[in-house]
Amino acid sequence: MLDVEQVEAAYGSALALRGVSLEVAQGTMVGVLGANGAGKSTLLKVISGQLRPTRGAVRFDGSSLVGMRPEIIVRRGLALVPEGRHVFPSLTVEENLRIGAATRTDPREVDADREEMLVHFPILRERFRQAAGTLSGGEQQQLVIARGLMSRPRLLMLDEPSLGLAPIIVDEMFRMISALRDRGITILMVEQNVRRTLEIVDYAYLMNTGFIEFAGTPEELLQHADLESTYLGASR
Repeated sequence: MLDVEQVEAAYGSALALRGVSLEVAQGTMVGVLGANGAGKSTLLKVISGQLRPTRGAVRFDGSSLVGMRPEIIVRRGLALVPEGRHVFPSLTVEENLRIGAATRTDPREVDADREEMLVHFPILRERFRQAAGTLSGGEQQQLVIARGLMSRPRLLMLDEPSLGLAPIIVDEMFRMISALRDRGITILMVEQNVRRTLEIVDYAYLMNTGFIEFAGTPEELLQHADLESTYLGASR
């Protein structure tokens, strides 16, 4: 479904990605792990069209995404839920959900999908008319994921979904993400919480200062010598 091949990307003269390659097959959940500054979020920006690579290829269903505007990439079936719970704080939950469907032209099905989001994220029904800025951190995270799903993505990309959440909310967040995969949604998730991520993904890539240090199944990564000392000891 998604193929990233030997991608390099830079901010000015600073190289942020150094020959990164990965694959995401349809119906799977893939994790991209690593510490702050490893290049994980930069990788998602390249895939979503926010940052153009200086080298390499990004293909979705065999077609190149390089040079496409982000809104066109959304229409192609990729949605990014960015780090930091970027809700529109003065708008209601309902209005935030509608923004997620801005690229669609099927109003009746948009309404049906909005109702489906309220079933899968029941707290959003309770907060439906409430300004998004007044929601708790965990509620805002549910809102941005639901907003991303409103575009009907074939591939959902999550950037640090557990960042800044209380431990009990983190547990709920990972259960919710697992449920999305069980519904058949393909997911590419960037996370610092290595241990929890390896509990739910099918395959994972370990990044370190802009390159892929190791890739494999969760079992293979847990046997990787540097993982325990470098990452698991520091994970939340």
